[in-house]
Amino acid sequence: MTTSSNPPNSVTPDQTSGMWGGRFSEATDAFVAEFTASVQFDQRFYKQDIAGSIAHATMLAKVGVLTEAERDDIIEGLSTIRSEIEAGTFEWRIDLEDVHMNIESRLTQRIGITGKKLHTGRSRNDQVATDIRLYLRDEIDDILKLLERLQKGLLGLAAKNINTIMPGFTHLQTAQPVTFGHHLLAWFEMLVRDSERLQDCRKRVNRLPLGSAALAGTTYPIDRAYTAELLGFEAVCENSLDAVSDRDFAIEFNAAASLIMMHLSRMSEELILWTSAQFKFVNIPDRFCTGSSIMPQKKNPDVPELIRGKSGRVFGDLISLLTLMKGQPLAYNKDNQEDKEPLFDAIDTVRGSLMAFADMIPALVPNIEIMREAALRGFSTATDLADYLVKKGVAFRDAHEIVGKAVALGVAEEKDLSELTLEQLQQFSDLITADVFDKALTLEASVNARDHIGGTSPKQVEAAIARAHKRLEQLYA
Repeated sequence: MTTSSNPPNSVTPDQTSGMWGGRFSEATDAFVAEFTASVQFDQRFYKQDIAGSIAHATMLAKVGVLTEAERDDIIEGLSTIRSEIEAGTFEWRIDLEDVHMNIESRLTQRIGITGKKLHTGRSRNDQVATDIRLYLRDEIDDILKLLERLQKGLLGLAAKNINTIMPGFTHLQTAQPVTFGHHLLAWFEMLVRDSERLQDCRKRVNRLPLGSAALAGTTYPIDRAYTAELLGFEAVCENSLDAVSDRDFAIEFNAAASLIMMHLSRMSEELILWTSAQFKFVNIPDRFCTGSSIMPQKKNPDVPELIRGKSGRVFGDLISLLTLMKGQPLAYNKDNQEDKEPLFDAIDTVRGSLMAFADMIPALVPNIEIMREAALRGFSTATDLADYLVKKGVAFRDAHEIVGKAVALGVAEEKDLSELTLEQLQQFSDLITADVFDKALTLEASVNARDHIGGTSPKQVEAAIARAHKRLEQLYA
């Protein structure tokens, strides 16, 4: 192989017409060249582009389109270029438009005419579609690892708070007592669905478009199944027109990413409320917070607030991709150059948000006594009193009315139901006896009574955590 960086038979492309300029009679306007270039952002999947090219060259040699020597020169050249990029010595040129042309041009400079043979049997249309799928597949794998770390952090915190009682809310009003561990498991369930969606999305990402060429396939005797095997794809895209123009997989990822961010935003909202002076349910370590430039007492929950805000940009990324694709005829159109930045932004935002949450959640410190005190306010055991009466033969609607009157008395006297005397309760029903305080009106009796799968009793929460660990083992096997 020729080792000189500029061998005698190398061809340096005209910097005004790119590597496709044979058809054109005048140079591309400098502004247009910069305006239409994508190398500023698509260079981030150089690894995937080089991996795809190495697989393509390997396949071309297998079917006899390239010689083994040509294949080896191409692979060695591409490997060297990858090292140059990672060392920061590679020169990215806007006049070469994109990551593909930049790498191919440098390859031709390094190994001469053989570099020009690499593009045989493919187009930038199927090349970029392959690169995006390879890149997104890698990113999904990384995001799934972050989800797993966050899920395990939630389970660890839940295991420490099986018996920690807090108020459960509907309409942000005190509803019934629950355990903090049970509440955390609700967050866990959201994230499990997110993991399942991403894994399902990955199946549709992991299909090979390469070999579709520009839109109609190629006349060369390519072996797409072999290329797919080399790159770890589970299947090939069945239709060349669809393969080069499909971005459903990117839209689907952004939809899954939007759901992840929506879940993180809901969790963030609760953390923001819980850390306020009005709640004081949890403490977030100082390293996840900032202060105020004017108010010395402030400790702002910046990480949850920022993640709550960042959810909107990921939703916008999804809408951008949907809008990008909705009016495109088959097959590839230049519009699709705009698919990368919304995808990249969604990936970066989700990854950063999950990383922050995965670090922050295990470090949360619940204020157990304050949570318990809050659960004692707002008549959280009212439903338990109604259930107590039903078990003594009262129709539920009648029990509901009886308890409603008892609550009204409690409001008037500014007392919880458990603080009313037996005589006060019995004026509403003589079926209420002294055992009501142990069987219905304590927080422990309330949570312990919900002893079924999905319930908030400590026994069930402990069992749910054990099941959750097994579910994670199966989910990430």
